[in-house]
Amino acid sequence: MKHKLLYLFLLLVIVVAGCIKSTPNNQPAPTPSGKFSGIFKVAHRHTTTSNWDSVKTTLNVQFNTPAYTYAVSGVDTSTLHVASYGTFGISSPYIQFTDQTWVQPVTGTKWHLNGYYLYNYDGTNLIMYVSSGDTLVAGYSLKKTSN
Repeated sequence: MKHKLLYLFLLLVIVVAGCIKSTPNNQPAPTPSGKFSGIFKVAHRHTTTSNWDSVKTTLNVQFNTPAYTYAVSGVDTSTLHVASYGTFGISSPYIQFTDQTWVQPVTGTKWHLNGYYLYNYDGTNLIMYVSSGDTLVAGYSLKKTSN
């Protein structure tokens, strides 16, 4: 009799736990909109020595959400990152950029905001990065400055 009461109690606990309403937390990240400024950094690992080299620069990115366009500007867009503009789309956790100034094939070593990036945006801080294998990582760490 004790075993039957124990099984009945366990069954009751399982049924009650299944009936409790839970709210899933799978809301997509908000869409970036407004002016952002911060750091762009590229890190490269040498395959022979496994040492990392990195370079960085400060830049600004303007997101226009109703039109889903963007523009990149910065203090020094002549050496590492190109001042550019284009369109973007979001399919969380990815954000895709289509740079209107990017021409195939790309010559030189300047970076364009073009292609797919993993991103995280909390309404203030926007982090985007892309990697190529295990030897190259490029990332943006931006903070919203205004609408």
